[in-house]
Amino acid sequence: MNILTAIIEPDADGTLHLPLPASWRHQAIRVKAEMEPVGTSSEHTRAGSLKNLHGFGCLKGKIWMAPDFDEPLEDFKDYTA
Repeated sequence: MNILTAIIEPDADGTLHLPLPASWRHQAIRVKAEMEPVGTSSEHTRAGSLKNLHGFGCLKGKIWMAPDFDEPLEDFKDYTA
């Protein structure tokens, strides 16, 4: 089972059209939907800007990891030797 998460804007008539990966287009698909409003307009704008992202490296410089990510946590000090 694959999970597809998408923010879809309804058409003028209120219908939603779900974009499918090419490998899914020629087979039966079970759809389970949980719908919720996107929320604030800033979230909606951010989601709209993601439409232009495609290809490897498109998020370069956008994702970071804390320098101490791999350091042991104080909370688990009693459980580690």
